[in-house]
Amino acid sequence: MSEALFEISTYLREMRGGDILEATVANAELTVTSTPEAIIGLLTFLRDDPRCGFVSMIDICGVDWPSRAKRFDVVYHLLSPKRNERIRIKVALADGESVPSATSVFMGADWFEREAWDLYGIPFSGHADLRRLLTDYGFDGHPMRKDFPLTGYVELRYDDTAKRVVYEPVELRQEFRSFDFLSPWEGTDYILPGDEKAKS
Repeated sequence: MSEALFEISTYLREMRGGDILEATVANAELTVTSTPEAIIGLLTFLRDDPRCGFVSMIDICGVDWPSRAKRFDVVYHLLSPKRNERIRIKVALADGESVPSATSVFMGADWFEREAWDLYGIPFSGHADLRRLLTDYGFDGHPMRKDFPLTGYVELRYDDTAKRVVYEPVELRQEFRSFDFLSPWEGTDYILPGDEKAKS
């Protein structure tokens, strides 16, 4: 399997070298790094070229790296049923930078791009209907970003008196606690009965 992936990697470098920043095979997986400007051309080539045949869009997802200048990775996963091979294409983006929508190449990209927009705030230029998908209307922020608070900003509940769902600022019923996972029998500075048996 790895040999076939090395062949595809070499072939892609020969045919689309200008679109590829890096191509690596690790753990029997081919990962190609590209740029936002080149992604549509590369995806089209991978789909249409008879030697590649990556005709199935498996997934588009985001990855957040807050410490990097180009904070987000947009990751495309494609499948070639004919070759029974998969490829991963990564594109790095700064916060607020957009990547062209892949819906012109793969119609199934629509749902995945909406999901990446909703959860990470990654904009896809040229997308016909980039609305929130998994969060509620009027949701503030993007919950999969690593700087998003674990508790969120608002909570909702059904109010019996108002007979509707109400939004309220988050109110924590108790403070966050740090738990000590040591057994009560560990970490003592005195000898317990039976400890002499454990040491021998």
